[in-house]
Amino acid sequence: MTDALPTVLLVDDEEHSLASMRMALEDDFDCLTASNAAEAEKLMEDNFVQVIFCDQRMPGKTGVEFLVEVRDRWPDTVRIIITGYTETNDMIAAINEAGIYQFLTKPWHPDQLLMSAKNAADLFRLSREHDQMALEMRYLSRSAESKVEEQRKALREGLGFEKVLRAPNSPMNNVVEQARQFASFDVSVMINGEDGTDKATLARAMHYASLRSDKGFFEINCAGADEDLIEAELFGAKPSAAHGRQKRNLGLLRKAEKGTVFLRNVGDLSPRLQRAMARFATEGTFRPIGASELERSDVRLLASSNGDLMAEVSAGRFRADLFFALSQTTLTVPPLRARIVDLPILAQNQLFDAAAKHGKPVHGLSDDAIRFLERYSWPGNLRELENEMVRMLIFSQDSVLGPELISRHILQASPDDTDADDRIDHVLVSDGTLKDRVEQIEMRILRETLTRLKWNKSRAAAELGLSRVGLRAKIDRYGITEPNKANATEHQED
Repeated sequence: MTDALPTVLLVDDEEHSLASMRMALEDDFDCLTASNAAEAEKLMEDNFVQVIFCDQRMPGKTGVEFLVEVRDRWPDTVRIIITGYTETNDMIAAINEAGIYQFLTKPWHPDQLLMSAKNAADLFRLSREHDQMALEMRYLSRSAESKVEEQRKALREGLGFEKVLRAPNSPMNNVVEQARQFASFDVSVMINGEDGTDKATLARAMHYASLRSDKGFFEINCAGADEDLIEAELFGAKPSAAHGRQKRNLGLLRKAEKGTVFLRNVGDLSPRLQRAMARFATEGTFRPIGASELERSDVRLLASSNGDLMAEVSAGRFRADLFFALSQTTLTVPPLRARIVDLPILAQNQLFDAAAKHGKPVHGLSDDAIRFLERYSWPGNLRELENEMVRMLIFSQDSVLGPELISRHILQASPDDTDADDRIDHVLVSDGTLKDRVEQIEMRILRETLTRLKWNKSRAAAELGLSRVGLRAKIDRYGITEPNKANATEHQED
């Protein structure tokens, strides 16, 4: 007999919103629906509900008012509220007072909703198990205490890796699963991946899932800074009248005692600092600037690299002893182009973060905009995606951002591109006749111009120096269709 699905209660006065939430969750949850607080309260009384998703704006009681009552009557039920960015600070304070586990902003993405529901159900289960363990501690031996600590550790682990956003079928799932296993062992981890893949978030999650989670997590970027500054920040410095230091500067290796230090871009350390770090990584000792004696510190080291450090070791540019000391275990974070299934949830999340930061509410990206974003190879990874979301937000006039706001080089990416080598710069040096290569570029310019001008053919023809008849002929020749109107026989011309 299979275990029953966890029960989730969906509360919203809009029928289409309830239907959308049910569609996103019904494969993994037993879904109950209510259109107001009174209906929801009756369902709570008759069912064992683990998680509630409740809209804030409803006739009668608001979402917060209802969830305050739920907190008092059913405190174990995990409460999630759905809000907009237009909510006031007073409402946010009320959310905190109601003991809300999480709040989602509209429009939510189905993958985001499903992940929130799964994490909330896990939290409910672990909390109940923790409470049961706490009761048993009165009668059981000290072994029960270790079980309680295991439950607390599981809670910390889930909250840490929750920040690694991804789709349910993401290539990142395997990476996260490996990271969870490495986190529980006190070993060094080398995290490899291209620049901009957000390796720091994975490192931070591993710390908070480890036995050192109650101590500090510190990170330092080894690239681009002065060698002496990095040395002082890592190892600290003793007071020195000669150098104008009146008091001791505690370095990260001392501040992070019993905690974790994350070395970003470790391959950029100078040979002198590599030698000093190799001693610490292998022996646990270091010498602060101006000190005559070595000091010892218990710190877990995590590191990241954008390049092939093993090749640097072979070339003699990176110390082998430091490399192997930092690489007891390794992780490789895939670039964004290799996890394009995650792009919708990542782009929407970065857009909403930018909207909150800059005080410009939006409702998300259109389906057409997401399709164009998915065609691009993103050489700058998540950092480039974040910059694009900020740029689109700045120029947006509507609450839903369309493809006309996307940067021109992204719009020019071919819908048939399956490899970065098909980008325009590679077309220029690829094989093929001049006619074929010119046509590839011409087709992309046409698509980009039409999309940017919202398919106003008069403006597009004028900008490209074509007649409207000539533009029409080229559109038909290349089979370029307006998004969502592929089956239409004619487009409206302004």
